[in-house]
Amino acid sequence: MMQQAAIGLGVNLRVLAQSPSDPAAQVMPGTVIGDHHDLDALKKFAAGCDVLTFDHEHVPTDYLHELEAAGVAVRPGPDALVYAQDKGLMRRKLTELGLPCPEWSLVSTQDDLADFGVSVGFPYVLKATRGGYDGRGVWVVDDLAEAEDVLAGAAERGVTLLAEAMVPFVRELSAQVARSPHGQAAAYPVVESLQIEGICREVYVPAPGLPEAAALEAQRIALTVAKELGVTGMLAVELFQTPDGGVLINELAMRPHNSGHWSMDGAVTGQFEQHLRAVLDLPLGEVRPVAPVVVMANVLGLDLPEVYPAYKHVMAHDPGVKVHMYGKDVKPGRKIGHVNVLGTVFDDVVERARHAAAYLRGEIDE
Repeated sequence: MMQQAAIGLGVNLRVLAQSPSDPAAQVMPGTVIGDHHDLDALKKFAAGCDVLTFDHEHVPTDYLHELEAAGVAVRPGPDALVYAQDKGLMRRKLTELGLPCPEWSLVSTQDDLADFGVSVGFPYVLKATRGGYDGRGVWVVDDLAEAEDVLAGAAERGVTLLAEAMVPFVRELSAQVARSPHGQAAAYPVVESLQIEGICREVYVPAPGLPEAAALEAQRIALTVAKELGVTGMLAVELFQTPDGGVLINELAMRPHNSGHWSMDGAVTGQFEQHLRAVLDLPLGEVRPVAPVVVMANVLGLDLPEVYPAYKHVMAHDPGVKVHMYGKDVKPGRKIGHVNVLGTVFDDVVERARHAAAYLRGEIDE
């Protein structure tokens, strides 16, 4: 998807992919096959690049420091990216900045687990500080025995755990901003995301019924995070909205993010173009939505091995639906694409997006 934006800007991309079948490798002529855990492969790949950027947070931080020391422009830099890589460091830094977070503690012993249970009560949440994604590496524990089981399993794998209070949130929000090296920043509208079993299913733009003061506060938090952590490129700050109308920071992602896929069709400047503008230190684009309501619905794989035959129905049923598929093998529960729908009436736009995503997934056949 970033390649599409790069073509429009006349920017040449190349990608380090682990396999020729990786989605980006399918559409980029400058593909290099290699492993991001291999420092020599990273150095060879970065040679001749004006800027090195990412579509995930898993490149080792020490390697990125070595690349910076060798003169490579790494954006976002490792001193920023580490806060998206390590949830423990993230919580400590955000707390130091006075930004709203759930109660938290790093836990490594049974006494730590018990003390945190006394402090916040059960159930509470345990998270792997590194490597979790789409609900993986997250455990809700109802009592001390369950917490001890998670700790034992984590210790066997060498995983450090973060404990967080269970937040009684009313919905999940996402505040996306872009920031360039010279400090220009732009904030997209705050959106609501519908999460099912830890996976984003739908995104509503703007977040329905969100008071202006709450939206401005969410944008202020995201802009503060971007500035204070020195982020360059796109930043998504995932938030819990609490019953009193306040917000708490859940996660950070320093890259184009699933909660921003709506912007590909629904904003003047989509997040992939904006990320390129930001990391290349170009002036940032307008972030205004182009319709009163935008809904993004993820297409998750079901049992259908091939999605393409469903295009005719989806496109004929609703010519306004924009379909984006990722070139991934279809597997149950895997994100294989998304649809964007624009309109004026919220319920109507949601229904259109759900119908298209369900048909592409194979849940319905009419």
